[in-house]
Amino acid sequence: MRLKDRRAAGQHLAGKLAAYANRSDVLVLALPRGGVPVAFEVAQALNTPLDVFLVRKLGVPGQEELAMGAIASGGVRVLNQHVVEAIHISEATINQVAAKEEQELQRRERLYRNDRPAPDVHEFIVILVDDGLATGATMRAAVKALRQQQPARLVVAVPISSPETCHDLKAEVDEIICAMTPCPFHSVGYWYDDFLQTTDEEVQDLLKQATCIAQPSAVRATDG
Repeated sequence: MRLKDRRAAGQHLAGKLAAYANRSDVLVLALPRGGVPVAFEVAQALNTPLDVFLVRKLGVPGQEELAMGAIASGGVRVLNQHVVEAIHISEATINQVAAKEEQELQRRERLYRNDRPAPDVHEFIVILVDDGLATGATMRAAVKALRQQQPARLVVAVPISSPETCHDLKAEVDEIICAMTPCPFHSVGYWYDDFLQTTDEEVQDLLKQATCIAQPSAVRATDG
C-alpha cells in the first residue's frame, strides 16, 4: 500500500484513532513541517484541537538526512549515540549544528504561533503526529520534552514507520500507532506518491483553519 500524500495519510491514520474522537481532554500536536497536513486531517476527523510542537533534527554535516540527534522546545536535546559513535562526531560539531538548528526552531516558533501561547498539555491526552518515522530522533526529542509537562497520556501516531523504530518507541510512550510498518522500509518518502516539502505558508494556513474549527473550550493555554 502506498500513500497518495500527507492529507490522505492523515485520513487513513485517523481511522485508527477513533477511540479519541469528540473528547474535550484530547489535543493533537503536529511535528512541523511535514506532520502538520497529516495532523490536520486527524484533528478534523477526531473533532479535537490542533497545535504544533517544534522539533529540529540534528543532521550529520555533509549527510544532513542522517540524524545524529534532535532538539525540541524547552531546551531538550536527544542524541543518536549509534550514529555519533560510528562516525566519531565531536561534541564541538554537535554543539555547532545544535546552535544553528535552535535558531531555526525559534524562527518557526515565532512564525507558526504568531504570538499565540504554547498549549498547556498538563493532564491532557496528547496525540503526537508526524508524517513518518525513520530513525525516530525528532520524535524522541518531542516525547522527552512533552513528558516534562506531565500529560495524562502520550500517544504517538504516524502513517508509516520503520518496524524497528516503531517497536523501540513503545517503551517511551503510553501508546504508539504506526499505520504501516513495511519491511524492507527504505525511507518515509518512498511510501508516498507525493512527498514534496511542506512549506511555512501551508503550515500557517492549516493552523489558521484548525483554529477556526476547534472547540474553544477544549484548549487551555499557558505562557510557558
